[in-house]
Formats: sequence, C-alpha cells, structure tokens
Amino acid sequence: MLDYSEYGAATPDRPALIIVHGLYGSGRNWGVIAKRLADTRHVITPDMRNHGHSPHLPGHSYEDMACDLVELIEHIGAPVDLCGHSMGGKAAMVLALQRPDLLRRLIVADIAPVPYSHSQSQHIAAMRAVDLRAITRRSEAAEQLGAQGVEPALQSFFTQSLDVAEKRWRLNLDVLEAEMDKIIGFPQVSGSFDKPTLFLAGADSDYVRREHRDHIKSLFPAARFAKLPGAGHWLHADKPREFEAAVRAYLDA
Repeated sequence: MLDYSEYGAATPDRPALIIVHGLYGSGRNWGVIAKRLADTRHVITPDMRNHGHSPHLPGHSYEDMACDLVELIEHIGAPVDLCGHSMGGKAAMVLALQRPDLLRRLIVADIAPVPYSHSQSQHIAAMRAVDLRAITRRSEAAEQLGAQGVEPALQSFFTQSLDVAEKRWRLNLDVLEAEMDKIIGFPQVSGSFDKPTLFLAGADSDYVRREHRDHIKSLFPAARFAKLPGAGHWLHADKPREFEAAVRAYLDA
C-alpha cells in the first residue's frame, strides 16, 4: 500500500480529505497546507508509487495509480474528498470515473483530462547528473541542479525527494522516464463522475484552457471552474493561503 502521512482527527460529519501530489513530488510537499486544513478534518497525504517512501513498481499508468488510491481509500474508509494536483489530479480523475462510489467531492488542481505535449524527462536527466557521492546537504544538490539550468523553485522541490544520508533519490527515475508518455497523456476511460467537482487553476497557467471545458463537462458534468490570481501551475506553492481558502470553502459548502 502507499506510504502516507496523516493530520488531524476523523470527524463524524466530514469525510477525510486525501491530497495527491504531482510528478517528482511527495506527500511532504503538502504538509503545511494539510496541517492547516486539519483543524476541521482528517487529512491524508500519500506518496504515490515510484515517489517518496512508497513502493517502486514497474508500471506508472494512471490506471495503476487509481488502483493504489482505491486501496488507500478502502483502508481509510469511504467516502472521502479527493484533491489532486497535476499528475495527482489525473490519477484522481481516473479514480473518480472508475469508482465514483468512493468519493464525495473532487478537486482537480491545474490539470485537465487531456494529453500534453511537454515531456518532463529533462528534469530526470538533471537529477541523474547530480554527483550524489559528493553531496552532504540538499543545498549542494540544489547548486548542481542550478548549474544545469533548473530554476530555483524546482531545485528546492526536487531536493525534497533526495535522501542525503543514503545518497539516492526517492524517485524511481528509470520507471518515470520509461512511462513518461503515459504520465503526460491521459487514458481512455469510460463513464462519468456527476458529483461536485472543482477545477481550480492558476490564472497564469495554461494547463486548463477554455477549449478543454466541453471535454471536461462530458466526463464531469457537475464541474465548476475557478482560477487563483497570480498563481501558475504550482498554484499551491505560489498562493498557499488562497489555495487553502479555496479548497476549504469548496469542501465545506
């Protein structure tokens, strides 16, 4: 089963909230937001397969990831509220379409159920190029990433998945690279999810476009759309307080 962290306590009137991270991330990336939301509910932040402390497995399809989330939800107790960002948002959408009975509400953060053309493999190459044998602190790895042109925000993000003591990445880089076409794509999934769904995008991001809305509505007929001003694709990092407030307001409505 997926490794996960949990915050807050279960309440009889509100389901647990599971927050699913994106590519190259981990549950710990969401710790600050999870702690804040845990003042009124039980919040779970899993590490997805091939990330963090969860199992390294040979496949990384969205069907695989949805099955992992099903196992976690059945362990915690359904129904739950589910929020997924980027890759995690796609996994959450596949789960919602396949097992709508497990969910109450869905929030999809800055991603659409469509294939994208931009590969993320260049970041794998950058992480592989880091000389882990010489690393004693995460900042040293960040410097090496910066020398390869990785922007400062991503340097910090990537090095959260670095095990300095063991001198290894907590990412299954080989599988993520081999499965990149699946990660940037989206599978053909039948069915629809007619429960409340919020597509929350960064106003400065182009991941969720107006031309995507008809397709989104065909799969998620109750979908609503909102944007966070001043936020890009990493909207929860760009505007954490505003993101938290939007999630809280939607789930508590």
